[in-house]
Amino acid sequence: MLAAIGHTAPPSQGHALACPSPITYVNPSLTLQQALLHAHRQGMERIDAQMLLLHVLGQPDAGRAWLLTHDSDSLTPAQQAQFEALCAQRQDGVPVAYLTGCKEFFGLPLHIDARVLDPRPDTETLVEWALDVIENIVSPTVIDLGTGSGAIALALQSQRKDATVTAVDFSQDALDVASANAQRLRLRVQFVQSSWLKKVQGTFDVIVSNPPYIREDDAHMPALRHEPRQALTSGADGLDDIRTIIAQAPQHLKAGAWLLMEHGWDQAGAVQQLLRQAGFTQVHSRQDLSGIERCTGGQTPLSAGVAIQ
Repeated sequence: MLAAIGHTAPPSQGHALACPSPITYVNPSLTLQQALLHAHRQGMERIDAQMLLLHVLGQPDAGRAWLLTHDSDSLTPAQQAQFEALCAQRQDGVPVAYLTGCKEFFGLPLHIDARVLDPRPDTETLVEWALDVIENIVSPTVIDLGTGSGAIALALQSQRKDATVTAVDFSQDALDVASANAQRLRLRVQFVQSSWLKKVQGTFDVIVSNPPYIREDDAHMPALRHEPRQALTSGADGLDDIRTIIAQAPQHLKAGAWLLMEHGWDQAGAVQQLLRQAGFTQVHSRQDLSGIERCTGGQTPLSAGVAIQ
């Protein structure tokens, strides 16, 4: 499976919004400022329009400040047509990362396409927690389940060069994306094709995972239709894959090691209960950038002689 990320806030109540109209331009020679203004008036998020325009201009790393200093520059007809087409796709729900082919995660520039999920900033909470867990461990062993683009595994390896990091995914397409990112960033990560821990050998100081956790009937699924569904949904309550990971994890964790998982905005209590029932200790959750309990983890007993279910 790919790493999955659901909505980051409780579903809102209210009337459904009408689909935005496609962006059209009447001025054959728009300035950058005019192009952004047109896009914003048509319902585009300002930051999305800016990122797409920088991509069209071949300045993806220039930053939004560059647009301010070049706001009177004019688009060529080809650039204007490309920007219009990208904005139309974005309005249809295609992630910006798929349109530009890149996404920054934990300071790393990752190549992203429709074979994997678009990494969300809130997942950096999981990386920070894992780094805290292994802070005082020399040459720690880490495994990332459902690696997708490799975002979590590569972030951990970049911060802990002495760590042995393994990245697992069931999808060969995802592993192709992740391994290409690792090669381009020159980060040493081992890749394994497996359904969670089924084909994994050895024990680890920490297992991290951002698995599918969205309910099959979740109202947000239509908005995520451009991303791989198998990386998003996990049964009637969204917890099927989390249950599998919790069941498989103990035999792959050292004494005192941690299992850390991302989950949905309303699943912290359920995941805590599942971890406690499996015998994990020190079970608690951490909040994401929005103040929502986004990740939950537990520790194996410190004594190697104590069994964990």
